[in-house]
Amino acid sequence: YRELRGTETDDYGDDRPSGKRDRLARFYRVLRVLESRGESGATVEEIARQTNVSRRTAYRDLRALEGELGIPVWSDGGRWGVEGSAFLPPLKFTRAEAMAVILAARLVVRYADEYDVDLAGAFGKLAGALPPVLSEHVNRSIEAMARRPTDAEYSHHLRLLTQAWAERRTVRFTYDASIHDRARRSREAVVRPWYLEPSLATHALYLIGWDETRAAVRTFKVDRIRDLSITPHHFDPPEGTIDQAMRSAWDIIADQPETDVVLRFDPAVAARVRETTWHPSEQSEVSADGSLIWRAHVAGTIEIRVWILSWGHQVEVLQPAELRDEVAAIHRVGAARYEAGGAEAAAAAARGASIR
Repeated sequence: YRELRGTETDDYGDDRPSGKRDRLARFYRVLRVLESRGESGATVEEIARQTNVSRRTAYRDLRALEGELGIPVWSDGGRWGVEGSAFLPPLKFTRAEAMAVILAARLVVRYADEYDVDLAGAFGKLAGALPPVLSEHVNRSIEAMARRPTDAEYSHHLRLLTQAWAERRTVRFTYDASIHDRARRSREAVVRPWYLEPSLATHALYLIGWDETRAAVRTFKVDRIRDLSITPHHFDPPEGTIDQAMRSAWDIIADQPETDVVLRFDPAVAARVRETTWHPSEQSEVSADGSLIWRAHVAGTIEIRVWILSWGHQVEVLQPAELRDEVAAIHRVGAARYEAGGAEAAAAAARGASIR
């Protein structure tokens, strides 16, 4: 293998096993990009962006694919590609299936606030199986995501969690909860990773599993995990499915006490509320005055409170009493802030208008 690596330095001068793995991983990502572009190929700059390396490294990887691994790479007019014979035949999608892939790619682009090389590689593969017009749309989505910042620690932790999840092995890490609540300190946790689940509300990924240090099911935001390592200890899979485990969660939190929530929506928004299913347990009925009484059985009230507040004054919490008090207090604080700052804001607006 040393002979295959050649004698180049910089990115190629690392004899450590981790360095070799990193280089092979780069080769794999470059191949996925080339495969997804088909006959149109990709520029070195596009390859560099999508594989998160410098232009120089991308160019060297292209040369290494051809010279060291014997992959039939072609170059024409500044664009690079790989001969179709180098890969298995692509998947065949119907138009409806292809549109589902496009919508999934667009959702991921809107969901992800950072660039994930593995995610881009997966959609690159799917793009290779689409008709040219649709494939180009997916590739543009990938390129848009590639312009976002990267987080090496996050990506590393996600790969370790994926490995631990697949191998049913516990993980050990430090969890930094102070980002959410400065009064809370970081703590050590040993967790059996049951599920990895994205949140629609926070655009983040969460680890759900059995926390051996707390002897309870807990939810951890992956961004707040520090110093993650996989232990040699295995565990049995949890009973049931992810859908069963999350059936009472409003979004991602399923480890809070379940409670009944009852809301009254104004007639002006009743139809908008009814046209969407917000939770599997929800039930609703229209009152004589056109208002909507909405009920659901959810795990805790932390997440649903944010949704309730998004409807402003057009919703009223009827139950539970604690949630009603919390929402009322938030509205009072907000109203006081606007009242106190009203005169100052008006003066500032007037000054701005005079300047213009």
